[in-house]
Amino acid sequence: MAYVIEGETGDWEIVIGLEVHAQVISKAKLFSGAATEFGAEPNTQVSFVDAGFPGMLPVINEVCVEQAVRTGLGLKAAINERSVFARKNYFYADLPNGYQISQYEQPIVGNGEIVLDMPDGSSRTVGIERLHLEQDAGKSLHDQHATKSFIDLNRAGVALMEIVSKPDLRTPEEAGAYLRKLRSILRYLGSCDGNMEEGSMRCDVNVSVRPVGEAELRTRAEVKNVNSMRFVMQAIEYEARRQIEVYETGGSVVQETRLFDSGKGETRSMRSKEHAHDYRYFPDPDLLPLVLDPAWVEAIKASLPELPDDKKERFVRDWGLTPYDAGVLVAERATADFFETVATGRDAKLAANWVTGDFFAAMNRMGRGIDNPPVSAADLGGLIDLISDNTISGRIAKELFELMIETGKPPAVLVEEKGLRQVTDTGAIDAAIAAVLEKNPDKVAEYKSGKDKLFGFFVGQVMKATQGKANPALVNDILKSRLG
Repeated sequence: MAYVIEGETGDWEIVIGLEVHAQVISKAKLFSGAATEFGAEPNTQVSFVDAGFPGMLPVINEVCVEQAVRTGLGLKAAINERSVFARKNYFYADLPNGYQISQYEQPIVGNGEIVLDMPDGSSRTVGIERLHLEQDAGKSLHDQHATKSFIDLNRAGVALMEIVSKPDLRTPEEAGAYLRKLRSILRYLGSCDGNMEEGSMRCDVNVSVRPVGEAELRTRAEVKNVNSMRFVMQAIEYEARRQIEVYETGGSVVQETRLFDSGKGETRSMRSKEHAHDYRYFPDPDLLPLVLDPAWVEAIKASLPELPDDKKERFVRDWGLTPYDAGVLVAERATADFFETVATGRDAKLAANWVTGDFFAAMNRMGRGIDNPPVSAADLGGLIDLISDNTISGRIAKELFELMIETGKPPAVLVEEKGLRQVTDTGAIDAAIAAVLEKNPDKVAEYKSGKDKLFGFFVGQVMKATQGKANPALVNDILKSRLG
């Protein structure tokens, strides 16, 4: 069902396109040897090239080019063997040259696509229009002094990949799913770390609205530099409703750049949106056209890792997982690797249940990531082995898992230390059942008179009497025999 916003004069749909600026993982900047490490003291990672000193010439960083090609291949996009760097001219205090080196008419990557996995199990293909390389600007700091602004040029010249989607997105949720999937692909490829809180992945959101059934695209507004997926979704929702109100009150939406105020949950006008000719693009005379060797591109293609979509398909096919569980597990490459270590040689569905259930819950509770898990993959696998060979019950397994987190000890050691081994001695279980039935003659009579639901009561009492150690299947079998 289409996402429709009800207005006063009719129903409207949203048209969304996203421009994602992803910082390239590289130790040096796009056109200089200055470092790119996050968190350095202001203006300590700046070369003469970055600072715009006269006579300083840019030199292309091959690693950044390779990362852009890897990303394009990961997005199933066309790699352009010839691309051109251009000067995008505008003046701002944190742009020392007075222009940004970017790509305009001839980008390094052309059309591609991303397949989104939607919550209802459906999928949506979103087109990628282009990916181009460009250098970042510095950072203006307006909150350090009452009357002055300060400039930090550490980011000036850092390599960015601008990944531009086609206007194929229709809902805030689809935009969120697109960003999550793109971030996952970038992290699998190792071309961008996707840390939005550090500014290494930022998003410009293009939003327009039109009456349902109308084919023409209307004027769009661009919401600039949104730095979280949640804020992207909020900005789209607010901006769409703002534009609908403008149209329905007889106004016209103007092409402009807006900012999102996360505190108020609203967008506000920043400046009128420039057209391409306002930037006076022209090929950078200091940089030759970038020409790629097809054999080099093929070598990069051959080195790509298994990407999320392919990994998900394999998890469903080879491990027998549901598409939902497979999608959750492959969202992060490290999580997928952790799962495969746990599942190898074991019941994969049981392994998936433990990883996505108690294990994920423990990580969230403890504020840890997969790089610092609450228990190791080997120990979680050992726990699953103890369940599978009936050494412990599922109930005891949950208690044992918490003990593993607390102590750091392997599950087999804790089973012996804590006396958690499951009782499978039919004689001992039968004796416990007999004691429970003898203690509750009234419940036995009620059960035999037709109150079948009391069976669960008896199971609970037996498990309580055996401190949860009795084999549940044996308890059920013996109870049924005794109760007739």
